[in-house]
Amino acid sequence: MGFAAYRTGVDALLASYRAIPGGATVRLAKKTSNLFRARAGSTAPGLDVSGLTSVITVNSADRTADVAGMCTYEDLVDATLPYGLAPLVVPQLKTITLGGAVTGLGIESTSFRNGLPHESVLEIDVLTGNGEIVTATPDGENAELFRGFPNSYGTLGYSTRLKIQLEPVKPFVALRHVRFHDLDTMQSTMDTIVSERTYDGIEVHYLDGVVFSADESYLTLGVQTAEPGPVSEYHAGPDIFYRSIQHDGRKPKTDRLTIHDYLWRWDTDWFWCSRAFGTQNPKIRRLWPKKYRRSSFYWKLIGLDRKYDIADRLEARKGNPLRERVVQDIEVPIENTAPFLRWFLDEIPIEPLWLCPLRLRDPSPDGADPVRPWPLYPLEPDKTYVNIGFWSSVPIVPGQPEGATNRAIEHKVTDFDGHKSLYSDAYYTEEEFAALYGGEKFEELKKKYDPKSRLLDMYSKAVQGK
Repeated sequence: MGFAAYRTGVDALLASYRAIPGGATVRLAKKTSNLFRARAGSTAPGLDVSGLTSVITVNSADRTADVAGMCTYEDLVDATLPYGLAPLVVPQLKTITLGGAVTGLGIESTSFRNGLPHESVLEIDVLTGNGEIVTATPDGENAELFRGFPNSYGTLGYSTRLKIQLEPVKPFVALRHVRFHDLDTMQSTMDTIVSERTYDGIEVHYLDGVVFSADESYLTLGVQTAEPGPVSEYHAGPDIFYRSIQHDGRKPKTDRLTIHDYLWRWDTDWFWCSRAFGTQNPKIRRLWPKKYRRSSFYWKLIGLDRKYDIADRLEARKGNPLRERVVQDIEVPIENTAPFLRWFLDEIPIEPLWLCPLRLRDPSPDGADPVRPWPLYPLEPDKTYVNIGFWSSVPIVPGQPEGATNRAIEHKVTDFDGHKSLYSDAYYTEEEFAALYGGEKFEELKKKYDPKSRLLDMYSKAVQGK
């Protein structure tokens, strides 16, 4: 892309901002989204981000990249892998943008050692609600914006450029799928691996897990390797990655993927959500075009369902109750993982569940806040959390309030000293929300960087769906 093209893209963005009427809410004009919460429509034209979708430059010598804010991780990985480099954290879905992962959080199997995507950002250019482009760094004049930008979901501004750290990677990833027959042993083993970064004498570079039931859970341990050999190809063949994990537990099951296919192992079947479209049926899978085995295509099917209420109509035709969408990622301290999972498996009819441990990588490089360095998603430093992801729906019980299952999950997550990501439906009161997601600190940032409220506030956007 180059910096000249980047500046042209910024000029187009600023021109589109100035064209939006003063009283109208400012929004992005994006073709793709990975948000699951309902959003009200807007008649105002969106910001033109069409010139901000690429990698600007990769510096292999110092292992950094300058990246436009709307660049997808698919394009970012394609630009860095030829140098033997990758982002420190690569979220699971190809169309997640770097800017989206930083302002809305992201996570993956390197998060137990590399934290969250925003922790690898060195500096960031942000279009604020003022209509100005400012550069934020950990120790510059906009350091408070640098710290407050993660989990702000476009309420403080939109990133136009991010300079990020990269790490060296090898061509292949060797996997071990370790089965557990009880959740407590799985939790304690995961805790030990996070601390020691080894298992059974072998290094662990990647760590995540899947829970099918209380007596069937797995940790998948990955190690980078340059050793050539046969590899699995879940994106092209008949096999399904999450099903390949399962075994009887007598010894770990092994597998090998290219680094590229490992990074996108979950995108092919949108974890396991492709089963809702029939694509895991062997007869259908044989006929399903390989280019449509990806999350972005399933998203289009979801869009059609939302537009025409296809799933609700089918359930009604069968005489079944309508269903409540339960699509969430939550984090709880690792010691609360097994208790939360037991409650969830007893109360919520959804499986499998995804597990991903994380630790903040750098508690506070500028020394500004040694306790909670990222105020809008205040995880504690030097503490291990586990992300638990569940993405499905449950029958609506007549007489219960809207979002009854989601509300129950929110309360239980809070009981277990956790948080949940805000990409999907939320039902918190304003007081609960403020206590969990920055409160007064957000208001301070909002007054400084969006004093005329051209952008929505956090509660309006994340809970009220405006």
